Amino acid sequence: MIGAWCFLDHAGPVVFPQGDGLDVGPHPHIGLQTFTWMIEGTMMHTDSIGSKQLIRPKQVNLMTAGYGISHTEVAPDTETRMHAAQLWIALPDDKINMAPQFDHYPELPIVEQDHIEFTVLVGEFMNTKSPVKVHTELVGIDFFAKESTKTRIPLNPHFEYGFMALEGEATVNGHDLNSDNMVVIEPGISQIEVELPKGSRLLLIGGEPFESPILLWWNLVGRTQEELKAATEQWANQDARFGTIPDYDGPRLEAPAFPDKMRASK
Repeated sequence: MIGAWCFLDHAGPVVFPQGDGLDVGPHPHIGLQTFTWMIEGTMMHTDSIGSKQLIRPKQVNLMTAGYGISHTEVAPDTETRMHAAQLWIALPDDKINMAPQFDHYPELPIVEQDHIEFTVLVGEFMNTKSPVKVHTELVGIDFFAKESTKTRIPLNPHFEYGFMALEGEATVNGHDLNSDNMVVIEPGISQIEVELPKGSRLLLIGGEPFESPILLWWNLVGRTQEELKAATEQWANQDARFGTIPDYDGPRLEAPAFPDKMRASK
């Protein structure tokens, strides 16, 4: 984990024929927030609390699962491109069973320095604050280099950080960064140097070290194996905890076999 960030899925960039895009059937979540940053293409989010939202480039969808929610993610039939980052944020102990909700953010603040466009996705950066509502101290920044450049950026010394290349490559404090690796910064650092070629795009995530170990299995985040097993059985039995998505006519996703033992991570 990096702060409460507990999962990262980088989708694309990819080009596909019309009608052949992403189609993720109904599946459940508990104990987390799903955070989707769309870079290219569009996708329709539909969930069991009645939300239906098309996400476009430069927008964020934030779904708070809390006690339980299910959703689908489907590319429109006319879509031919996809590039996005979806991350999961573990909810703290006092929010893990909160009521589910969904929020859409069509505009995010942007700061520019040394030919880099910084989009403030989560938290505060360079005295600019994102409207995205999270429940622990976090930051998320998209870097896009308009020209080849080098800059120094401030960090919160109480945070741990991770850099990932979404497009191109970069150098972070002398460490090479590309699509195959991540540069992790431990707490205690207050400034860092980043060098980017023109057109490169980075994702920076960070936060205060999380308060407690978590269990992450399939699409579920919890604290004990028993609660994850109970949620899995409720999903299999179509329990009202996860609601329904009547507009989707495909099959639900089924959980894999539940493991005998799990190991918590932090």
